[in-house]
Amino acid sequence: MTWNIPNILTVLRLLAAPALGIAFVVFTRPTADWVALVLFVGASLTDWFDGFLARRWNQTSRFGAMLDPIADKAMVIIALTLVVALSGLNPWLVVPGVVILFREVFVSGLREFLGADAGRLRVTQLAKWKTTAQMVAITLLLASLGLQEKLYWMYRSVDQAGFYAAIASGPSDWNATWVVARSAWAIGFIGTALFWVAAILTAITGWDYFRKSLPFLREDRK
Repeated sequence: MTWNIPNILTVLRLLAAPALGIAFVVFTRPTADWVALVLFVGASLTDWFDGFLARRWNQTSRFGAMLDPIADKAMVIIALTLVVALSGLNPWLVVPGVVILFREVFVSGLREFLGADAGRLRVTQLAKWKTTAQMVAITLLLASLGLQEKLYWMYRSVDQAGFYAAIASGPSDWNATWVVARSAWAIGFIGTALFWVAAILTAITGWDYFRKSLPFLREDRK
C-alpha cells in the first residue's frame, strides 16, 4: 500500500461517509445538516481530484483502484439514506432511492462474482454522468433540508397559522425568512427532479453492466 496524495484523499472520502451519519448524533439540526453538506461536497470534490492527480502524477495503485469505488458507494448510500430518512420517507425520494440502492448492491455483487473479469467491463460515459447526477442531487437535497430546518427554528415560537401567513405573503416581504422559505422549496424541487434523473441513469447503466457481463456468466465458460 502506497501513501500518496491520491490515496490519502480516497481514504479521507471513505472516512467522511460514516461521519455524515455521526454528524446527526453529535450536532443538533440544522447544524448537523450543514456539517453533513460540507462533508458530502468535500468528499465529492476529492472523488474528482484523487483520480486526476493519480493520472497526472502517474500514482495509480491497486490500493487506490480497490478503495475508490468502495468510498464512492459508501458516501452515496449513507448520504442517500440520510436524505430519505430526514425527508420523512417522502415517496418522491423513496422510489428513486430504492432504485439507486438496488443497482449499487446488485452491481457490487456482480463485480465481486466476476473477479478479475470485472476489470474488462469499462466504465461508460453514461455511468460518469450517473455519478455526477447523484452527487449534485444529494447536495441540493441536503441543502434544502438544512434550509427547511433553519426556517423551522426561526418560526419555532410562532403558531402554524402565523407561519404559513408569513411565508405566503408574497414578494412584497423580501426579508431573510421569506427568501429562506422560497429557496428551500425551489432547491428541494430541483434536487428531487435531478434525483429521478439519477435513478433513471442508474437503472440504465445497471442493466447495461449486467448485459455486458452475460458472456462471463455462461455455464460452459472456463
